[in-house]
Amino acid sequence: MSVKIAFASADRKTVDQHFGAAEAFVIYELSENDARLIEAVQFHDSDVAMDGHEGKLAAKIALLGDCAAVYCNAVGGSAIKQLLAAGVQPMKVPEGTPVDELLCGLNQAMLSDPPVWMAKRLKTAAADRFEAMDAEGWSE
Repeated sequence: MSVKIAFASADRKTVDQHFGAAEAFVIYELSENDARLIEAVQFHDSDVAMDGHEGKLAAKIALLGDCAAVYCNAVGGSAIKQLLAAGVQPMKVPEGTPVDELLCGLNQAMLSDPPVWMAKRLKTAAADRFEAMDAEGWSE
């Protein structure tokens, strides 16, 4: 079982971006014993300008659609609503928080007591996996 987690990070090492103005995201796949980078996405300057244009959020939210959460330094109310509607939990952390530190904490939580948003995503992933196995005619 695994979940995808995104981090608003220009340097790929720390969470250092506001969601709406994020220049880049790194996306990790987190499992019970591993976290691996699966994608790093860079945006053009015109896509990150803080000009109040709500349409710019759509591309970012679409990119993160299969992520359980996105970590950033700040996120606006409209973006929060859109992220939650897409099933992505926005998480605010202080600027400069190391991505590795967050991944380590998430890995520990996954093993012992996952946050509600992670438990929900893991439950959905398990149900989808079993439905796919059933559709293939899988048996013990």
